[in-house]
Amino acid sequence: MLFLLFRVGLDRYALDARKIAEVLPMVAIKRIPLSPRGVAGVCNYRGVPVPVIDLSDLAVGRPTQPRLGTRVILVHYADGTGACHLLGLLAERATETLRCAAADFVTSGVTSEGAPFLGPVIAHAGSLIQRIEVDELLSVSVRDALFRQARVA
Repeated sequence: MLFLLFRVGLDRYALDARKIAEVLPMVAIKRIPLSPRGVAGVCNYRGVPVPVIDLSDLAVGRPTQPRLGTRVILVHYADGTGACHLLGLLAERATETLRCAAADFVTSGVTSEGAPFLGPVIAHAGSLIQRIEVDELLSVSVRDALFRQARVA
């Protein structure tokens, strides 16, 4: 399997490439006042507004830094109701990949009720890389805030 690697602070994370629709360079993001924590705003993708989550803000409470390697990763997000949506993930240093088996990731032994999206880990190049489970990224309230209108339309 192929995984896209990125950073949140000093830590490395991985996304299953099968969940990725496209990786974009840093694009303009329209901020939405009073959005839930972690919601960076909305970007325009081929004429369609796509909500964007700031992974750094979501995980460690600080905004993603606008660097050369900062990307908007468009993923296929299954919302738990049977619908699938495009969701943008703002991530730093999203420029490397890793090829390995899904079974190479093992449980970290630590769980966080506040971060169910944090999956198993793999040791690689002298550090641990933690897998992000895309479909677990959003709480029900954030998911509803982002996609309620799409289900009604």
